Amino acid sequence: MNKYIESMPYGSAFMLSDFTDDLDYENVKKNAQTLEKRGVIRRVLRGVYDKPKYSKAINEYAVPYPNEIAKAIARGLKWGIAPDGNAALNILSLSTQVPANWSYVSTGPYKKYNINNVTIEFNHRASKELVGMSENTKILIQALKAIGRDNINGDIITKLKKHYKRKEKQVILEESKNTTIWIRDVIKKIMQI
Repeated sequence: MNKYIESMPYGSAFMLSDFTDDLDYENVKKNAQTLEKRGVIRRVLRGVYDKPKYSKAINEYAVPYPNEIAKAIARGLKWGIAPDGNAALNILSLSTQVPANWSYVSTGPYKKYNINNVTIEFNHRASKELVGMSENTKILIQALKAIGRDNINGDIITKLKKHYKRKEKQVILEESKNTTIWIRDVIKKIMQI
């Protein structure tokens, strides 16, 4: 557990349950308490920790990154998720505003968590929107829904074209075959190589 956490990038998040396949829960909990006392990790929610990233600009540790926390929660609860609305736009740099409410579509039930004046909210959706797709595809589809069919323009398409590598574009094209027709048409324009 310790070596894995040391190798994680700063800002990453995890649940204690991420380690219970190899270790019993009590050992995982003790290791986490020791690492927390040493300042290597910090407790964000019950059973959820992050490896805090130090910000030289503000001379302190940055607040936990909501998207990393959401992914850790979903992984621990075995949910499929995708950022929704403003969260998806922020992740793709289509919005510079950091949302106070990070909303996710989820295969799990409705749940809400509050961390440092930020809300992470999971809203149940049909699993067809969340299963069998990479994170890139799910985020792009949710971002396009948030923008809306009538608001997609050349600037957005150009920005998104630059966001993905050739290999990622091929995967997204393949995975998005069964999405809504207008979204599929926009994805085809974005993914033109």
